[in-house]
Amino acid sequence: MIENNWIPEGSNKEKPSLCRIYDYLLGGNHNLAVDREVGDMYLEIFPTIKQGVQANREFLRRVVQYSSKQGIKQFLDLGSGFPAVGNVHNVAQKINRDAKIVYVDIDQGAVSHYLEILQRNKNATAIIGNYENPEKIIANTTVQKMLNFSKPIAILFVFGPQYITNDYHAYRVVDTLKKSMTPGSYLAISHSSWDGHSLEKALEIKKLYKRYNLEIHARSKDEVMKFFDDLEMVPPGLVNANLWKSDKYKQSIWDIEIDFKIWAGVGLKK
Repeated sequence: MIENNWIPEGSNKEKPSLCRIYDYLLGGNHNLAVDREVGDMYLEIFPTIKQGVQANREFLRRVVQYSSKQGIKQFLDLGSGFPAVGNVHNVAQKINRDAKIVYVDIDQGAVSHYLEILQRNKNATAIIGNYENPEKIIANTTVQKMLNFSKPIAILFVFGPQYITNDYHAYRVVDTLKKSMTPGSYLAISHSSWDGHSLEKALEIKKLYKRYNLEIHARSKDEVMKFFDDLEMVPPGLVNANLWKSDKYKQSIWDIEIDFKIWAGVGLKK
């Protein structure tokens, strides 16, 4: 695998990146040996984690399809990661070619790759940003030029809050996002969870996080549900990511017992 034509200068190639590990588990090419090493350790603990992250990606696509059909024409994708099959702009602009999208990620390599593929797309762009400071992202000049927060928007925080380990700060970040949304807007969240896992597996994954200095905080269903306070849940509510508005995967691989729990839901601001 070629590993030097997309990595920003000065990047630490010895430190794993959550963004690149996710890319590896999705079957992407934007990952390094150290990321694949950690990804393989994940697989030893959770053998179906690849199905889990694929289900998470499919959830993102279905959210974009659903909200687009509800009339949403602008999307803010926080923690977008590297481009993959079925990016937000691919899905949204297929339904409404005038849909506007801003991707936000802290990984310079991911943002650079988005900017490269979006050169001819006047309605989509990407910025480097830390979603732990949502006020700064919302006030960003590029974001303000592309998106109009006085009109309904879909904020996509898929696999986002789990990387904010402090509970108070995580809820504050999401509260700030909800306050920025006008009525008729949607907030999508997916989140890993220890629900249903054995204590042994939880301890194994925590050791892995500590070994590689990875910041991830799994939360229970009740804790994830709290992110949707003051919003109206879109049916079927907070469910396994592979089940959110999904008929396609019934009686298929997605009905296997995925041992990597992901809660997913969408809230509507009334």
